[in-house]
Formats: sequence, C-alpha cells, structure tokens
Amino acid sequence: MKEGIPVGVHAAKKNARQEKAVGLRDVARMAGVSTATVSRVLNAPERVSATLRERVAAASARLGWVPDGAARALATRRSGAVGAVFPTLSHGDFARAAEALQGELTKRGYALLLACSHYDPLQEQLLVRQFVERGVDAVVLVGNVHDPRTIELLERRNVPYVKTFNYDPEWRHHSVGPDNRRAMRDLTRYLLRLGHRRFGMIAQSVDHNDRAAARQQGVRDALSEEGLSVRPHHFVEGRWSISEGRAAFRQIIKKKPWPTAVICGNAYLAIGAVLEAMQRGIKLPRDMSIVGYDDIEMMQELPVPITTLRVRSDEVGRLAGDYVLARLGGHQPSTDLECAVEIIERSSSGPAPRGSPRKVLASVPKAKASAPDRGVGGRDR
Repeated sequence: MKEGIPVGVHAAKKNARQEKAVGLRDVARMAGVSTATVSRVLNAPERVSATLRERVAAASARLGWVPDGAARALATRRSGAVGAVFPTLSHGDFARAAEALQGELTKRGYALLLACSHYDPLQEQLLVRQFVERGVDAVVLVGNVHDPRTIELLERRNVPYVKTFNYDPEWRHHSVGPDNRRAMRDLTRYLLRLGHRRFGMIAQSVDHNDRAAARQQGVRDALSEEGLSVRPHHFVEGRWSISEGRAAFRQIIKKKPWPTAVICGNAYLAIGAVLEAMQRGIKLPRDMSIVGYDDIEMMQELPVPITTLRVRSDEVGRLAGDYVLARLGGHQPSTDLECAVEIIERSSSGPAPRGSPRKVLASVPKAKASAPDRGVGGRDR
C-alpha cells in the first residue's frame, strides 16, 4: 500500500484501471473471433449467426465489458434506439403492442424508448422532438393524424417512422394496424343480422383520436345502409374508464323504448355497460345485447362474457418493428400492413328481444369469428 492511501481506495483504483483496459480486442480474443466480427455483432447483429452472437455475448459478460454507446453512435451514426409514443400504456392493447415491438427490436440489437402523449398532439410533438434530439434511429406513432410539425420534423431529419393502430389504404404514409371503420361496420352488421333495429352507442371520445372517429363512422355506415341511425339520446361519449361506461349506460336507458343493442367504443366502456345492466336486472342477451371493441381478459371472465372485436395488438407491434427495421436496413416496404380483426362472439349478444321490430337482413353477410370463445358462464355459438 502506498503511504497515505487507504487500502480500499487503492484497490478500487486498481480495479477501475483493469476494467478500463478491457476493450473490443480482448472480447474478440476470448470469443475466438475477429474484431470485425465483434463490431458486426454490435452494429449489425442480423449479419452474424446466432452462434457467434452468443460467443461474443458470453465473452463480454465474462470480461465485464460494456460497449461505449457514445463511441459506437459516433462511428455508425446510429444510436441503436427506436422511440415510440403511445397515447397511454395503462390499457391492454398499447401495452401488448409495446412488448411485441420491443421483442422485435431486441432481436436486432435495438433498444426501445417509450413515452406517453395522453392523447395530446402537442405533447406528442414535444416527445418526438426530444427523441430526435437524442438521436433515435426511428419513431413509432399511433394513429394517422398528428400535429403537422411532428411529421415535418421527422421527414426533414430523415428519421424513418410508422403509424400504427389505424390502417388506411388511402393514406399517403405507411400504416400498420386494423381498419377501425371496417371492423366496426362488420360488428354492426353482425347485430343487424340478429334482427336488431334500435341501436345505442357508448362511443370513445374522438378528441385527438382518429381511431375512435373511424369506429363511429363504421357504425353509421352499417346503419345507414339499412336506413337506420342512432337516436341522439342513445348516443353518449366516454374515454376509457369502466365508471364512464356505467354512467353512459344509465344515460342511454333513461328513456324508453330502450335500444335492443348497445355498441361500445372500447373494452372498458363495454365492461361498465355490462356491469350496470346486470345491476339493474337487465338480462343479457334476452333483453338487450351489448358488444365492445378490443378484447381484454376481464371481458371473458365476467358473469356475462362480452362479445367484442379482437385486435391482434401484438401483431401490430411486431409488424411496426419489422417496418422500421426494414427502413433502417435501407429497404422501402412497398405495401401497407393491415392487421386482421375478428368478432369474438360471447354471451352478451343474441337475437333481438321478442316483440321488438325485426327484419332478417339477407343482404348482410354473416360476421366471421376465427375461434368462438367460451367465457365463464358463457356458451359457444
């Protein structure tokens, strides 16, 4: 020990020098590969076999070596990060998409940075600017409508981006997700097939939400085909919560005649409507049918499982990851990516009540569900 230097401090400095001495060449030597291979594992893992990636990872772990991210970004002009802005992560579909997106990016050596806009386009614009300032390689957005400055910034800085959860074949930019309008139109046609003629709707707010607007339009499209519409006192808007769904349902049944079918704009509004109907002694589907959009676990675990539209949000995340990775690899995907939506038929829906105006609609095609569900207390259809 040198005089005046405590043993612990001397040891710490020695260890720090040893750690600092470990570099890319040491990793290559231990892994039995070239330094160029180690570099490819870091910067272009898709070009290296899984076996070599594992050898390099094992050598790095054994030596305690962590690549210098700043140096790598300077050399490759890539940060190795993709930013994603979701409206919220407190609800199922966005969270599942984020997990799938992260999985796809991780396989290619990219990190995912997440942020929430809370359905505020100005907040989204700020978050995207922060991502770009920090050098993210690509950005994932939700929906097709954004503050113009957001898109201008990404295009001016040549940052690849993709829009998710609202597929629109006529939109200029590539989008990944379901066709919300068509999906809700098909769900409404399914109810029309069952003989329903009086409809209520607990819609999700369209405030800065083009997906919700498309769903509302899908319902209107299907009803107008049969000369029908939702009466003003049978239409209520909410946002996300179960309590809002309950309150909206109470509003809808204030006046008779009640609708025989109520269409809800998301899973939580549908759950609230079903719970309120049950509390008030309304028998589903004998007295009324209630259906929703999105499919979360709770919907099939209720005493009356809920018929709904299932969006494969994990597929949305995976395809979004594929898209931005292709762009980062110098490719330009030539087609938009539509994700299938399926009607999951459960016990909350059935034929229109006896005595209500009915009309069998031969012109409406039967809705297709790829796999009928059996919920708790439910039945196969």
